[in-house]
Amino acid sequence: MGHTLELIRDTFSASAGAVHPMPLNRILYVASGEIAVTTEGKESRLEGDKGWHSPKPCVIVAGAQGAVVLRYQLRPDGESASVATPAVGVVSAPLLAHSVDLDPSQPYLIRNDRVDFEPGGVALPHRHKGGGIRCLIEGRLDLRVEGHPPRTVEPGQAWFESGREPVYAAADPTVPTSFVRVSILPRAIRGQSSIMYVDPADAARGRPRRYTVYVDEPIEI
Repeated sequence: MGHTLELIRDTFSASAGAVHPMPLNRILYVASGEIAVTTEGKESRLEGDKGWHSPKPCVIVAGAQGAVVLRYQLRPDGESASVATPAVGVVSAPLLAHSVDLDPSQPYLIRNDRVDFEPGGVALPHRHKGGGIRCLIEGRLDLRVEGHPPRTVEPGQAWFESGREPVYAAADPTVPTSFVRVSILPRAIRGQSSIMYVDPADAARGRPRRYTVYVDEPIEI
């Protein structure tokens, strides 16, 4: 059975709530505002620029100022896509869904992190040890993925990287650039970087990025 990783942007009005009854490996990244997430009777409160993970059903309630949440979900193919759970005061917009190749005999983890480039920052050609979906939250990124046309990514746009094709990325030269991503990675690299440079010497040549890890948890598929 294959799997699909999907990204949905949920925009909550003040105090609005949504119920997600399907048990899925689910990441919630709070882009702005505040939410309370309840699963199995336990409540967690998250402010902006925080991530959360659970494989269990959950209930999300926004704070008094509302919230914008990036909701990543890993679901087995054949399961209904829970893209837009009907809820008053919540607008759900699917941004991207992409298949991921997972071997059921291998152990995996799910990682949610943020990558921040200084103006003009560059990530020289590299691969990763697993696939995932990225979403730009500020700035602009010129992206070249081997086998695909070059593109410029703007805030709110998402893209998938399998980890196999070399990628080159250059940030806007005038403003900081940041993206949030969720990746499915080998469990053996928990707490370690997933990046592999095409030319190992490039690890010391590219302008440094700042990484903030919110979730790095083993999962069952």
